[in-house]
Amino acid sequence: MSKSVRPPAPIPSDRGAGQRFADRGDENGEPDFRAIQESPEFKRLSRRLRWFIFPMSAFFFCWYMTFVLLSAYHHDFMSRKLVGAINTGTVLGLLQFVSTITIVLTYRRFANKRLDPQVEKIHELSGAGNK
Repeated sequence: MSKSVRPPAPIPSDRGAGQRFADRGDENGEPDFRAIQESPEFKRLSRRLRWFIFPMSAFFFCWYMTFVLLSAYHHDFMSRKLVGAINTGTVLGLLQFVSTITIVLTYRRFANKRLDPQVEKIHELSGAGNK
């Protein structure tokens, strides 16, 4: 079962054709970093990154604190035997690793799909992609 993947849709820009950050840079050929930071492309990139980072961080923090609080205050629950010597605390502790790996893989997929095309657009406009 192979699902065809189409390339991401082009990102609309308020910038006119031919206007690049490198065109307004300094005498050393460096791009105008302030213009990049204030550009709609960079703001869109920052907004997309925050959209992922803050909810995911809040989710992981709540999940981790739940584990810590259960470990600290609910010894009976955490020491409940599930299979042989494996108890609830061990399973929840191992799930911390699983959730971390899942978050990393989810971020990688998100970055490849949503962030990297926008970064490439900013590189193109800054002239950094040509070096």
